[in-house]
Amino acid sequence: MTLGSHLSPLARSHIEQADVVFAALSDGIVEMWLESMHPDVRSLQPYYGKGDKSRMITYREWVEVMMAEVRAGRKVCAVFYGHPGIFAWSPHEVIKVARAEGFQAHMEPGISAEDCLYADLGIDPGRYGCQHYEASQLLFCQTPINPGAYLVLWQVGLVGDRSLKRFATGPEYRQVLVDVLAQDYPLDHEVIIYRGATLPIQQPRIRRVALRDLAATDVTAEETVILPPASALRPNKAARARLAVLDRAQAAQGQTS
Repeated sequence: MTLGSHLSPLARSHIEQADVVFAALSDGIVEMWLESMHPDVRSLQPYYGKGDKSRMITYREWVEVMMAEVRAGRKVCAVFYGHPGIFAWSPHEVIKVARAEGFQAHMEPGISAEDCLYADLGIDPGRYGCQHYEASQLLFCQTPINPGAYLVLWQVGLVGDRSLKRFATGPEYRQVLVDVLAQDYPLDHEVIIYRGATLPIQQPRIRRVALRDLAATDVTAEETVILPPASALRPNKAARARLAVLDRAQAAQGQTS
């Protein structure tokens, strides 16, 4: 996520030892930095089209251009910002295709926006629980929400897009999301809009608005929306009673042994 500091030694080794390096990174500065590590870095960004080209066509093209080098016998490394397996279709697909054709392929984990937001926002997902959804899933599917846990919504800036051709949707689309969320959260509930730093000189961008104001607030595709818990955890009395019986039985067994 952050230039330089989030690259593991093993990931750097894969980059340096590859014959060809493909890159789908967050900005040109990061690509320039990557070029300092390898003489043959090929950006995947130009495959994005303007107008009515579906992003899925672009992602399939990425797979094909990478596999062309693999089939030619070259050692290929592809570098994606954040974690290459989170909200990234092509890395999973190219590994699947390579393995099906008999080539060795694996994914090296990276630090993602999720990891960064836990640190920057002081969130411990183990305290109340944490649920993650791509924002459009809440609109396209009957998706259960637990308002007693954190809710992390990805790609709110694209919420409601069914074409895979747009890079942003407008406030009227976010209003549909607000209306869905309002079934589980009060309209004055706090919403956190977060973007992690990608350069060492940057600070994370953190904005806080009421749920009712989310539709009128510009949200980019790179930002993540977090809703803190809106209700207290409810005790499971039946399970607690069963555990109490087990505890008493364990204690009695310890006294007689």
